[in-house]
Amino acid sequence: MSHPDAGALSPEPIFETFNAHQRSAALRAAIEVDLFRAIGQGPGDAASLARQCASSERGIRILCDYLTIIGLLTKTDGRYGHTPDSGVFLDPRSPACIASAARFLGHPFHTASFARLADAVRSGHTMMAGNGTVEPENPIWVEFALGMAPMMGALAGPLAAIVLDGLAGPLRVLDIAAGHGLFGIEVAKVNPEAHITAVDWAAVLEVARDNARKAGVDGRYRPLPGSAFDVEYGGPYDIVLLTNFLHHFDVSTCVGLLRKVRAAMQPGGRAAVLEFVPNEDRVTPPAAAAFSLTMLANTAAGDAYTYRELEKMYHQAGFGGIAAQPIPRSAHTVVVGQAID
Repeated sequence: MSHPDAGALSPEPIFETFNAHQRSAALRAAIEVDLFRAIGQGPGDAASLARQCASSERGIRILCDYLTIIGLLTKTDGRYGHTPDSGVFLDPRSPACIASAARFLGHPFHTASFARLADAVRSGHTMMAGNGTVEPENPIWVEFALGMAPMMGALAGPLAAIVLDGLAGPLRVLDIAAGHGLFGIEVAKVNPEAHITAVDWAAVLEVARDNARKAGVDGRYRPLPGSAFDVEYGGPYDIVLLTNFLHHFDVSTCVGLLRKVRAAMQPGGRAAVLEFVPNEDRVTPPAAAAFSLTMLANTAAGDAYTYRELEKMYHQAGFGGIAAQPIPRSAHTVVVGQAID
């Protein structure tokens, strides 16, 4: 017997979700064959694109048609072109290109963790070996540092403006889980008297140090290799950055880390976390709220924390003056706390 309302409904969203893996596979394939560069160079017909991408004409035609269907390319009179978004964010000739993010976001580690998502739902934690993405010296973070820098770099300027607001002169900055290093590097670029200490795994810090050299701030950039939970920070610091880090751990672990951070800070210093911060309903805004699923698949106890939860963590660790500033046109929010006596 059919459902009485079935005629007014459509299963299309369900089919689209079942096949969503095709979208990411098509995007990664286009990046791998350098299609978006070829599109930008023109002339854009399938035969020319096939030659430029060292690919078959049939394969390029089908891939380009699919990318047009999902809104990443245009097609006019048999010629393919960029959309405004693909021209800016996917053509390697664009300074805002983020195509390198595919090496991290499309890494087999992530696809493997989501392949066992039902088991993670049943157990409440990742099914990956050890602690998932937070396993010590996990090489996935080298891929993050190399691949995600262009995407994260767009957030470095706004973050630096927030943490440096009203501050000048010599500053000591601790950048925890520095990754590519761009957040601490941006602070050093804006304030020529800022000295950065960057904490991460040794292999990851090699990427950060290279970025510091390219930015001309390596003389004020000190790597501190090891676990953020184990190394001695030194200090005292005027600013501490914790970017995209707290969400990997449960609340008690986050509070413990923030207490360690507080102990290494000057009174009145600023600790800034950059996080995906969902609203209290935990389903809005979509990009921030959906990040919890990534944490379920990849960590033992991580989550996307609401502002209220982060505020409570800060208070328990000895911070006051908590304030949140969403970064426009991104899924991220900066939450700043002040170290109090």
